Amino acid sequence: MKKLYPSEYMESTYDIDYEKLYSKGFRGILFDIDNTLVMHGAPADDRALKLFKRLKEIGFATTLLSNNKLERVSLFNEKIKVNAIHKANKPSTVNIIRAMKDMNTNVTNTVFIGDQIFTDVFAGNRAGIKTILVKPINPKEEIQIVLKRWLEKIVLLGYGRYIKKKQRREKNESKRKN
Repeated sequence: MKKLYPSEYMESTYDIDYEKLYSKGFRGILFDIDNTLVMHGAPADDRALKLFKRLKEIGFATTLLSNNKLERVSLFNEKIKVNAIHKANKPSTVNIIRAMKDMNTNVTNTVFIGDQIFTDVFAGNRAGIKTILVKPINPKEEIQIVLKRWLEKIVLLGYGRYIKKKQRREKNESKRKN
């Protein structure tokens, strides 16, 4: 089950402290597009444009990693103009490895940000990189994704218990040291 647990779970892609990630040594970011950066099927909006400008200024290499077709990825990437891989076949790790090579990063300094456990988080974890799960931007989704969201709720319940146990262990270790 741990392969389905994200390294972190955040409210939104736009709430992540990217400067902190950079200070911790991360240099490459892989992004899912739909419901991670914009609503499903939407082009890049002002918020996404500002984010990618900021990431470039910080010093990050970025890649869009989507299971969508070329037309969809190109529509989003039209104004952003970053490395992009369409038909990524997530949760396969092949295109994660390809993206890291293109960004000149590796498993220790790359993070994957996405809204789906069974594609984004599972793929990133299988590749050995940090994963950040974000809540979907729009709760209205295609039927096949709605079905996956039910299964994701079960995984997130387990994840919540895992995090609480981890925090208790860390608290107990801290008490023992003092």
